Amino acid sequence: MECTHINTPMALKSIITPFDEQPIDPTRYRQLVGSLQYLTFTRPDIVHAVNKACQHFQAPTKADLRAVKLILRYLKRTMEHGINFFKQSSLRLTGFCDVDWVGCTNTRRSTSGYCIFLGANCISWSSKRQSTFSRSSVEAEYRSLESSAAKITWLTFLLCDINIQLHEPPQLLCDNLSALHMIVNPVFHARSKHIELDYHFVREKVASGVLITRFLSSSLQVADIFIKALPKTSFQVFRFKLGVHKLLLTSLRGLIKETPTQLAYNPCQSRIFT
Repeated sequence: MECTHINTPMALKSIITPFDEQPIDPTRYRQLVGSLQYLTFTRPDIVHAVNKACQHFQAPTKADLRAVKLILRYLKRTMEHGINFFKQSSLRLTGFCDVDWVGCTNTRRSTSGYCIFLGANCISWSSKRQSTFSRSSVEAEYRSLESSAAKITWLTFLLCDINIQLHEPPQLLCDNLSALHMIVNPVFHARSKHIELDYHFVREKVASGVLITRFLSSSLQVADIFIKALPKTSFQVFRFKLGVHKLLLTSLRGLIKETPTQLAYNPCQSRIFT
């Protein structure tokens, strides 16, 4: 707890030295990162950093432990932060999805990330390395669209089960025009035939009118916080959009205010506990 706090949970660039490649005790590393996994339930701002740390469970090194310590230093600065939910919000599902093509330096696989909002409240988020290698950024983005669309479909059915009807079809926002054009174009080109047919699930949803896909500028893509390390300014902007704010003490302790007279010692009251 005496560590120096930082503004982001990940370093933009890391320099690996031969000393950093030395192995460490995997048991303690897994215990530490496993505890951070529970924290991601209420702190979506550290999801990507924890996801990267989980990829080194098998043989962690000193460099991996140093990356985990960055998360702890960030949490030291933001101990009073948490996700906020607003009571008055519209019943509209909006998803943001993005991908970091061949972002994993070890496997050269891409990392998919998405977040889904119900009105102004972020209710679902994910950062996950794709299981297969993508030969193009369009293919990686298309797979990210499919996983996001599947999650939106599941949330739609869940809301219907609890008698919450959406006023309009959900929207899925993406910053890759080529992937969006492939969704609405029924013609298969030679360079897109290698994409598995099950990833055209999102195309069927759009054609049936139960899902709307739209283009979003990369500078406004909130899902970037789930796929890569960001500079301080961009990270704080996207963190605010996710609803992760500094929690007021009154929201935790209630609105009861103690006066100095109430805090004074009263011998009559102390007899109750004797």
